[in-house]
Amino acid sequence: MSVTLHTDVGDLKLEIFCDQTPKTAENFLALCGSGYYDNTVIHRNIRGFMVQMGDPTGKGKGGTSIWGRKFEDEIRTTLKHDRRGVVSMANSGPDTNGSQFFITYDRQPSLDAKYTIFGCVVDASQDSSSSSSTLDALESLEVGKKNRPLNETKILSVTIHANPLADPACIQ
Repeated sequence: MSVTLHTDVGDLKLEIFCDQTPKTAENFLALCGSGYYDNTVIHRNIRGFMVQMGDPTGKGKGGTSIWGRKFEDEIRTTLKHDRRGVVSMANSGPDTNGSQFFITYDRQPSLDAKYTIFGCVVDASQDSSSSSSTLDALESLEVGKKNRPLNETKILSVTIHANPLADPACIQ
């Protein structure tokens, strides 16, 4: 299963690991399908580390799961923060997943076994509108206090794709 996040700076196609992290995938896909992420601010951006989004308040402190409460981690030893483009749930400690998620800009082994990895950025093309170019554009955004982008940048909308033949190769 895959989704495309349509942002102010381009599109990001994400492959979702439904088999490895079914509860997290269910939550994320249901939030995407309900429009929960539409017009939400990308609220944290740290060059060389990650970009965080998914909080409808835009402050980095809000958001909830489809169950109206925090839910447990689905840590898998086979899934690692070992490349650019890994998609994980943001949390405030064990078993505190809600709606926020982040995408890595590089390998981040210190995050392994602490955050549920539930997807990766995939590149369907190698042109200037590719997910890789969008991730580059996000990483280059100027930030101010608390690593918030100076110019408001949003997830405008999300498209859900049911594509069993999607390329599983993550951006390297």
